[in-house]
Amino acid sequence: MKVESSEMTRIIQRVGKIAVLMGGAAAEREISLKSGRAIWQALDRSGFDAEPVVWDGKSLNIFDEERFQFFFIAVHGKGGEDGSIQAVLDIKGVPYTGSGILSSALGMDKRKSKIIWRHMGLRTPDFVSVGKGATVEEVEHIGFPLVVKPPCQGSSIGVSLVRSKLEFRSALEVANHYGSEIMVEKYISGFEYTVPVLGKKVLPVVKIETERDFYDFSAKYDSNTTRYICPSDLTFEKEKEISGLAMQSYLSLGCGGWGRVDFIQDNDGEFHVIEINTVPGMTSHSLVPMSAKRAGFSFEQLVVEILRLAIEEGTS
Repeated sequence: MKVESSEMTRIIQRVGKIAVLMGGAAAEREISLKSGRAIWQALDRSGFDAEPVVWDGKSLNIFDEERFQFFFIAVHGKGGEDGSIQAVLDIKGVPYTGSGILSSALGMDKRKSKIIWRHMGLRTPDFVSVGKGATVEEVEHIGFPLVVKPPCQGSSIGVSLVRSKLEFRSALEVANHYGSEIMVEKYISGFEYTVPVLGKKVLPVVKIETERDFYDFSAKYDSNTTRYICPSDLTFEKEKEISGLAMQSYLSLGCGGWGRVDFIQDNDGEFHVIEINTVPGMTSHSLVPMSAKRAGFSFEQLVVEILRLAIEEGTS
């Protein structure tokens, strides 16, 4: 998917000096730093005038610096993926990659996105929102096992699989480290898949196999036994089905540029949409670059395409 030299020149001239924004104050800071460095290096190799900018998640001074004409957002989680940075940049009139304010906020809050998906007729696990003092009686109607998670974190941070009433209290305490609002979701047993979206295209589906109870933080970033299968083992019909569901989930939140939609296929073969990532990881373990490679994109070409989409879709 090589970009013609004339088109590359146009993109370089159009975006000007790029700040690759990484870091933040969220629990995913270290992952963001890895993503940001990889993106910056790819831009540098591709001839762009780019600078890595490590953000503390609080100061807004960096957004006032006139030397940057464009922001490539690589901040995961709260602050970077929830519409906050997008709002500041919109006010400043500075273009950036990815989804806008509202779609970022909806995608970051798993409760709100699930409400919209359910309204759209998309299958997603039952859930209830509770506080840190919740009792088992408030959630047992969903049925065990349960997944207890902070609704506005990524990378499975703070997520626990609860198989019995005895495990519920400790899971609440873990999730409460990341906010007072907690989501309790029905656990769906089955196979895990993720579907990257790039502009109006759905990239190849990736199947995830882990030896752990579910695809948690350790399985994502620490384990050497987690397996990623791309192309997936789905039939043509099932791959087409999940791809359509991914695009529907993505568009229903108004997302743009790029993203990644996660699913579980239950034992009856039905797909359940779990969550969406509007600033997916771009590390060596990340799934969007893996899928994009299968579609013919090198890492550098993927990064350039994300920039091109920002220009075409109106954030630039």
